[in-house]
Amino acid sequence: MTTPNNKKIIIAVSNDLSTDQRVLKVAKSLSENGYDVLLTGRRLKNSLTLNSAIQNKRFSLIFNRGFLFYAELNIRLFLFLLGKNADILYANDTDTLPACFLAAGIKHKKLVFDAHELFPEVPELQDRPRIKRCWTKIEDLIFPRLTTAITVCESIATYYRQKYKLNMHVIRNVPYLQEVNPKKIVIPGKKIILYQGAVNMGRGLEWVIDAMPYIENAVLYIIGDGDILTRLKQRVIDQKLDSKVIFHGKIPAEELQPYTSSGDIGLCLLENKGLNYYYALPNRVFSYLHAYVPILASPFPEISAIVEKHNTGKLTSETYPEKLAGIINEMLENPLNTSHFEKVKKLYCWEEEEKILLQLINSL
Repeated sequence: MTTPNNKKIIIAVSNDLSTDQRVLKVAKSLSENGYDVLLTGRRLKNSLTLNSAIQNKRFSLIFNRGFLFYAELNIRLFLFLLGKNADILYANDTDTLPACFLAAGIKHKKLVFDAHELFPEVPELQDRPRIKRCWTKIEDLIFPRLTTAITVCESIATYYRQKYKLNMHVIRNVPYLQEVNPKKIVIPGKKIILYQGAVNMGRGLEWVIDAMPYIENAVLYIIGDGDILTRLKQRVIDQKLDSKVIFHGKIPAEELQPYTSSGDIGLCLLENKGLNYYYALPNRVFSYLHAYVPILASPFPEISAIVEKHNTGKLTSETYPEKLAGIINEMLENPLNTSHFEKVKKLYCWEEEEKILLQLINSL
């Protein structure tokens, strides 16, 4: 595949970059194929060091949530982009799109939009109709004008194609092919029920914590940080489950795989809080697959299509603690044979998705 002559691309995201596996993979692929890449994100008080050779700019913002955060982020990002020379601006999710869209228009540059989720349908907005309408209005104004758009799964692509007649491409958020590393987590006499990802509302973690009193010889191991972390820690204290639930915190994306391979079960339980979760295809679905860890997941369309087609785990809508514990206990006592995961993971790897990305970006 031919590569461009050192074209510069600025990739914008609203998080702190360090654990965003999709953004880091996109940046690495473009950098290794002839692009001069600059990443922009945020710097938080607990931000991890970004272990990447790719240039980056992380904004330290005054506000970290709500309207003022999004306003400050887009103003700072817009002014930054105006002062930079770039051939392509790459906006990740709707919350960075206003700044990138305006800057690309003023400077007559190419714009790429990558929807990691169905943004107005995120759980945090379902009980906030005015804010949801605001984000929907932003998409109504900008999406019909987009010419290059990407998302993570076919359901979200179909939604946007039908709503905005948008030619949206699918590039799934999957890992690189790699050998499974030795297990990083060893807890003698205990099996590991693993969750990795954002610790936010609607991820089913409350259900599993409440089920832990009925699960023997296992611990719930939570890797990540998020909006409800403090609340979950208090829930564990209230139920006296300190010995059965472990909060590890964030881990840099490039160091995560040995932790993933330590799991006996990987969790991907989502509440049906809007179309964003219903249509979701989280990267942990594939991370567990690549680490030979059976998944316990919600029976939503995109997740079911992977789990059922390739027999990578079990689907459940159960939330009642004792019944959910029964399902987990059965999975732990009768482990799924994962020998076929080696063949399946080659169908869902970044080496394949990268080809679509490069073809699309090079065509600009």
